[in-house]
Amino acid sequence: MKESATLLDVRHVSISIARPPSVVYAFASNPANAPAWASGLAGAIRRVGSEWIAESPMGQVKIRFADQNAFGVLDHLVTLPSGVVIHNPMRVMANGEGSEVVFSLFHLPGVPDAKFAADAACVMKDLVALKRALEQ
Repeated sequence: MKESATLLDVRHVSISIARPPSVVYAFASNPANAPAWASGLAGAIRRVGSEWIAESPMGQVKIRFADQNAFGVLDHLVTLPSGVVIHNPMRVMANGEGSEVVFSLFHLPGVPDAKFAADAACVMKDLVALKRALEQ
């Protein structure tokens, strides 16, 4: 019998947006729109080859987004200045005539509980900004 793998705690942060999934996905999947709603990428963002380079509170980060898809997957990899790569699972799905946007935040080893809670609050703030940008 295999030993079970160690699992991380996860918090799914979500928001309902009164816009069709296709509209939400088109906006959120365009990296050029990220500074309008993603506070971690609130600085300038530019494309360099197949990567996006953004100014963030942590310094310059590289971002690689999931290929365009019909499933609403908005996963993205963020390479921090230290070289650490963080996978950010995110998805847009239908919710009635509107959308539900879900970001899955994993509690990584070594991250204090207070920092994890603060990160979840930041994700919620970003999702509220996304909602505001799309519903205005």
